[in-house]
Amino acid sequence: MSLLLCACGSLRYYAQAVHGQGALIVHRRAVSKLVHDPATDPKLAARLQQAQQARRFASQRLALPDNRSYTGYVALDRPYVVWNVFATPRFSVQAVPQCFPVSGCVAYRGWFREADAQADAARLQARGDDVWVGGVPAYSTLGWFADPILSSMLRWDDDDLDGTIFHELAHQLIYVKGDTAFNESFASFVQSEGLREWRRSRGLPPPDEHARAIDEGFTHLVLDLRTRLAALYASGVDASAMEAGKQREIAAFRASYAQWRERDWPDDHRYDAWIAQPINNARLLPFGLYDRWTLAFAALFQHAGRDWPAFYASVRGLAREPEAQREQALQALLPQSP
Repeated sequence: MSLLLCACGSLRYYAQAVHGQGALIVHRRAVSKLVHDPATDPKLAARLQQAQQARRFASQRLALPDNRSYTGYVALDRPYVVWNVFATPRFSVQAVPQCFPVSGCVAYRGWFREADAQADAARLQARGDDVWVGGVPAYSTLGWFADPILSSMLRWDDDDLDGTIFHELAHQLIYVKGDTAFNESFASFVQSEGLREWRRSRGLPPPDEHARAIDEGFTHLVLDLRTRLAALYASGVDASAMEAGKQREIAAFRASYAQWRERDWPDDHRYDAWIAQPINNARLLPFGLYDRWTLAFAALFQHAGRDWPAFYASVRGLAREPEAQREQALQALLPQSP
């Protein structure tokens, strides 16, 4: 019976995924037509035109796939395209894995309706897991479909919009099933380095490092909390002591954040709302996935003479390695601490 229920749940999940992806295809409109349509809002037309210039740059200068992805536009009736559900056991910082035929095992399950995501989260909470639901403005189908620009992506500034196009196209180029840190670090490096080249090509200065420095500092605090929680969960104390210790570590993290922000960024409050919300293991999962190996990929890019095709060839070589050897090679590329 449990196997039957699991199968039914999987069928429901895939049915909503097919329906959600199908709706994007049905409602997609060609950007080339929209920007010349007198009925299109001029601000929207300007944003889409800039995105198309970045899209061409991605293929012509960054050697990313030249296909129909990001040449269409979909106006959503919701703030996000999908909602991802992250889950961990109560006393673990390791994700409950979600495995799929194409993408392999990842740390989350995505739903096209927020109500479905919340229902999935409630099911996981009922069995005792820590759960977090996060809205996602964009995602990649890894080249299976022509991914569109979504209205949810237009809340970002031009750099974030253009950089996300580079990021998602990088996923289409190289993707290793089941290795989220590798995939996201690779795509994040292509995004950041591609954005620098894109801005330089238009005579603009490099991206502002202020936001990046804050993001890196906050991520360091979160990863430190995750490390301390992992040590607590491995300590072997009983459940009540473990829960008390978990809450102490989270309280200490909040205090460290307040000290860090007041000392280094007193006028920046971008993470205050995140801190104010409930914190559990699942909320910590996304941190570190996107930048664990970015410095290794930066070194690999330099070794390739900053030549994109040569760089991608090296990345494909790593992608073919077994996971243990791949991680060892990436570790060797990281800058050594003095």
